[in-house]
Amino acid sequence: MSPVPTVRLSGGLEVCRVLNGLWQLSGAHGAVDRAAAVEAMQEYVDAGLTTFDMADIYGPAEEIFGQFNSKLKSRSSGNGVSGLQSLTKYVPRPGPMDRKVVEKAIERSVARMQVDSLDCVQFHWWDYRDKRYLDALGHLSDLQQEGVIRELSLTNFDTQRLEEITNRGIRISSNQVQYSVIDQRPAAKMQQFCLANNIKLLTYGTLAGGLLSERYLGKAEPNSRAELYTASLSKYKNVIDTWGGWNLFQDLLVTLETVAKRHDCSLASVATRYVLDCPAVGGVIVGCRLGINGAGQHISDSLHSCSPDLKLTTEDLAAIEAVTHRSRNLMELIGDCGDEYRS
Repeated sequence: MSPVPTVRLSGGLEVCRVLNGLWQLSGAHGAVDRAAAVEAMQEYVDAGLTTFDMADIYGPAEEIFGQFNSKLKSRSSGNGVSGLQSLTKYVPRPGPMDRKVVEKAIERSVARMQVDSLDCVQFHWWDYRDKRYLDALGHLSDLQQEGVIRELSLTNFDTQRLEEITNRGIRISSNQVQYSVIDQRPAAKMQQFCLANNIKLLTYGTLAGGLLSERYLGKAEPNSRAELYTASLSKYKNVIDTWGGWNLFQDLLVTLETVAKRHDCSLASVATRYVLDCPAVGGVIVGCRLGINGAGQHISDSLHSCSPDLKLTTEDLAAIEAVTHRSRNLMELIGDCGDEYRS
């Protein structure tokens, strides 16, 4: 297998184009065995998937990364770990955003992750009507200038606010948004702005919480809590319902499987590659259910998805788009990127 390709963010940090997502450690996907989670991370690193994405609100995710990071440091006699990248999110509750509040939150993540500085902080804000997000970003930008943060990024900001922030002279490296063969809202507006301003899109939901896989091909529509047993499955089943429903989704799975067979890979690899090839996309975040009982790892699929050997043809894209063009317009129904998190 070829080395995992990387992308360079505007501040110079290189991250893998397939990132290991740690939302599944938040507690909404099953009980987490911390020791097993730390052990499981090594398999990803050994495969060349060295970039981990987490958040201060993802349960013990930062601490688990910190334990893993400390373990690697001890193996290398404290000389640091070459090629390990860690992205986290700062997701504050509404309230005052003075320098001390922001600084304390960043210091907490530094301590939990057992690092000297943060590779990348991705800032999220719940309510645009509360303009204190600009105060927070100003302080984060200052901390970046001081070397505490390497890359300053956003999570789930829309194009209007992204432009507003950039116009204030705050350099944004990336914006993490939902993007998949189902949800293509970033292509409507955000993509163009990001390309013009050297901002990368880091995408999640690209596999719809696992629904975009052979496991659901030809299967009856899941509706019960027992069938939609994780936060991801429940969330993305709702996205599918809004997008066009289970019958259209089955048509999409059949098409993706047909493409996958042509390339001797999995349906998930095709779905991931589709987004990786979209303009402005720097990387795709694939969830890792580390230390969760019964969870399988999907490292092979991730490696295939970013391999130079997997090249979707014009015929492949036309077949996929023949299905997606029959769907509803999510920009009209939901709004721009991140609007699903705001009223």
